[in-house]
Amino acid sequence: MSEVVIKAENLSKKYIIGHQASAGYETFREQIFHHAHNFYSRTKKMITGQQVTEGDNLEEFWALKELSFEINKGDRIGIIGKNGAGKSTLLKLLSRITEPTTGKISIKGRVASLLEVGTGFHPELTGRENIFLNGAIMGMSRSEIKRKFDEIVDFSGVEKFLDTPVKRYSSGMYVRLAFSVAAHLEPEILVVDEVLAVGDAEFQKKCLGKMQDVSNSEGRTVLFVSHNMPALLNLCNKAMLLKAGKFQNMGKADEIVQEYILSVATGNADVGSSIKIHSDKTKLLSVSVKQNDTYRADVDIAKPILIEMVYEIMEDDTICTPSIVIKDNFDVEVFASFNSPSASSVIDNFYGVPLKKGIYKSAILIPANFLNDSNYFADIYLSKFLQEVYTYAEKAALFNVIDTGEMSKEYHSKWKGVVRPKFEWYTEKSK
Repeated sequence: MSEVVIKAENLSKKYIIGHQASAGYETFREQIFHHAHNFYSRTKKMITGQQVTEGDNLEEFWALKELSFEINKGDRIGIIGKNGAGKSTLLKLLSRITEPTTGKISIKGRVASLLEVGTGFHPELTGRENIFLNGAIMGMSRSEIKRKFDEIVDFSGVEKFLDTPVKRYSSGMYVRLAFSVAAHLEPEILVVDEVLAVGDAEFQKKCLGKMQDVSNSEGRTVLFVSHNMPALLNLCNKAMLLKAGKFQNMGKADEIVQEYILSVATGNADVGSSIKIHSDKTKLLSVSVKQNDTYRADVDIAKPILIEMVYEIMEDDTICTPSIVIKDNFDVEVFASFNSPSASSVIDNFYGVPLKKGIYKSAILIPANFLNDSNYFADIYLSKFLQEVYTYAEKAALFNVIDTGEMSKEYHSKWKGVVRPKFEWYTEKSK
């Protein structure tokens, strides 16, 4: 039976938000009274231990509401959700930086947190001094810290600046040293927020590898918040989904990420809500996915996919080039295509030709056995190519490419990659 190292029961966190009342003209006497009243109110709250807020009108905001979950020893948990879902607040509660309003957290083991650049560092102290300070805060002896010291410095790559006050470090250097300290001083639980995005790509990869190592080989628990879904899937075996401060689901990382991606896509199901740029020259009317002349959201991997866009030219003599960008689940661009002269089946020399007012239809045919089985989004552009964008629709269409099993003899069902083209192969004996 797995050992539970973190248990949350009905966990909630409330903040009081202050709003300034929209007042008209105030006399000098009224302003003095107003500021004196605010000073008295803030002082009273500080003395009584209440949250100090600015503003005349106060509003309750529940950053987290009644979360209950258990995390086992050695789990690598990715915490995902939209901005404002409560991810960072949850990590602050687990790190004991702030206390919950209601509910209880039980934690078994030592926690090391990296929630923002410079967490736990004193800016006036050198990098060397901050390593020992952080270790002492975590309850480690000086001999334990010295034993890990060279490994920390080597991993961080800031040896040249080790005796420089960290206030002179760049944000990237700060994160390098802070992560190295957090990961190497043997915490039972490692908590990391989106702060790793500050580091360069090489260091991010290094950090992900280190977190995987400490979890797999040493049985430590990792909590990781990131909007980088490929990195999260690469590291985490489980994921927790939060929405508006409430617990939605927790399970296998790939399944929870899939649930999150589809929930985000649902908000952009119609063309109208997906429009990010619009003008008086063009209007996107519809985007649809077809297979076998039928509108479909789920398409067969072994058959061609037709994506069709209908749009209106609002002004005569408008030069308009329709373009499409296909992206995968993680917002990674799979490919882009525009309606070049050779591809046009509507009007000869479409590209660069002024069009009259009216309704037009353009379509792209994606070959069979090209996209791998997954979910894909289509971004649509109507533009004067390389000069001016008239209309841009983000995630104007969502479609799911499904392997029905007919191709299983030629491809493994879990074959990785965003494309899975069926190429012609040959083998011959050269001698």
